Amino acid sequence: MTDTTIPTNTIRRLPRYYHYMQDLVDQGDKYVTSDQIANYFGIHPTQVRKDLAFTGLIGKPKVGHVLQEALESVRNFLGWDTNSKAFIVGAGNLGSAIIGYGGFDVTGVSIVAAFDTDPDKIGHVINGIEVFPMRKFTDMALKMGVKIGIITCAAEAAEAVANTMVVSGITAIWNFTPVKPYVPENVIMEQTELYSSLAILSRRIKELEGK
Repeated sequence: MTDTTIPTNTIRRLPRYYHYMQDLVDQGDKYVTSDQIANYFGIHPTQVRKDLAFTGLIGKPKVGHVLQEALESVRNFLGWDTNSKAFIVGAGNLGSAIIGYGGFDVTGVSIVAAFDTDPDKIGHVINGIEVFPMRKFTDMALKMGVKIGIITCAAEAAEAVANTMVVSGITAIWNFTPVKPYVPENVIMEQTELYSSLAILSRRIKELEGK
């Protein structure tokens, strides 16, 4: 289920704006204009203004936006002002890398437990996060009130894992496998296809080499 009133591309761009504005704050800047953001990302200023308007931001002529206010507005709009617990299924190389990634802190999302079916992985601790057997997923999710699930397991297990997440009360799933599992309309599914992104890079390289 998605919010059709907010363009998906707008939601994808806002975190980029956020990190750019945070860099400006770190440099000591106090204000930012839509033109600045647009120039940095190579897009039209009108698009930036439209994107920021969804968060309630309207800049002042020749001044732009107060950076701290803009950051807070974007953070609140994206839901980064609340703390959300997440479970990850699949403690292999990709899962371990995601667990170890520190960039989630700003989003308010915390991975609090990992799960796997491999006996060699169960019981291990990855960056402070313990790996539990998959059979404990439902009980722990319900007890802890976890609503976000991340799938980094083998593709052939993705459908079963998604089903387990749904019956365990998970309402938002971030799937890194090439398989797109079926989920009910009231469950949000975000599909990140690493293979597709790599295919785009490979094709573009081939095009460049052919010139």
